[in-house]
Amino acid sequence: MLDDKTILITGGTGSFGKKMVQIILEKYEPHKLIIFSRDELKQFEMSQKWNEKKYPCIRYFLGDVRDKERLIRAFHGVDYVIHAAALKQVPAAEYNPAEFIKTNILGAMNVIDAALHNNVKKVIALSTDKACNPINLYGATKLCSDKLFVAANAYRGLDLDTIFSIVRYGNVVGSRGSVVPFFKERAKSGTLPITDPRMTRFWITLDQGVHFVIKVLELAKDGEIFVPKIPSMKITDLAKAIAPECSHKIVGIRPGEKIHETLIGEDEGRNTIEYNECFVIKRSISEIDTKNGGIPCPEGFEYTSDNNSQKISIEDLRQIIEQISDDYSIEKSRWSMDDILQ
Repeated sequence: MLDDKTILITGGTGSFGKKMVQIILEKYEPHKLIIFSRDELKQFEMSQKWNEKKYPCIRYFLGDVRDKERLIRAFHGVDYVIHAAALKQVPAAEYNPAEFIKTNILGAMNVIDAALHNNVKKVIALSTDKACNPINLYGATKLCSDKLFVAANAYRGLDLDTIFSIVRYGNVVGSRGSVVPFFKERAKSGTLPITDPRMTRFWITLDQGVHFVIKVLELAKDGEIFVPKIPSMKITDLAKAIAPECSHKIVGIRPGEKIHETLIGEDEGRNTIEYNECFVIKRSISEIDTKNGGIPCPEGFEYTSDNNSQKISIEDLRQIIEQISDDYSIEKSRWSMDDILQ
């Protein structure tokens, strides 16, 4: 469905954006693929690998989601928007709340207004497990963002066809800020810091995340929140998979951090339909339709990393990490000085 379409990715120079660009260019033939971000250096670096000469469909568009006029210009003629731009670091949010509000909340409002102004066909906003029952400011801003995108379907009016939906998933293996490179670096000291030995986390790869978003582009109809069925792991198992020789030092939970993650809370569970590969949270229980094979979730249902039936073993984690390391090495080898000079 992406062939001959114009797709724009906000925050397109981030880990998710780069992986999505790679997959779209490998598997589809878009009319245009627009990378929207505020970082000119990252755009320059990306352009060494994916330049307009080799990929005539690609465009690099400098701008910030805080700037609505720039978004309106960028969204002109766009069919699909993937909204990945966000400030994400939990400790930074606690210290700089206003900046997170400007990007994650006001930026979401700007994306919605720009999409409606240009009658974009579909907007898929990326969310996070931290938006469910938030206990930190980052999660609160993403919850507010989710509510804005869901509500946008109600106030778009009868004259516009724009559909807004959300994808919510947990930690992304190998992304910037992931615990994997942090543990690898700290392993050199012989000791890995563990916040709490009980801690569990959901886990998804960049490839899985991108393919799920592309699938949601096809399925989205009206303000749904799509949650993929993904495995979870214990943080201590991850530490053992990365550096089995290292000792562990318990350092305690950081401000705004949870022991277990929640992708669907009990209150949302009432409006949730289960499918083979994902859950779909509807805006209200009255919208639940099981004609397409879904099963309404039972009363009291919630989807958390500790009650998840899919668990990753230490050996599986080790294989995943090795694959990530191989991909990272290949990626780095492609950014040669010869490429830049060309």
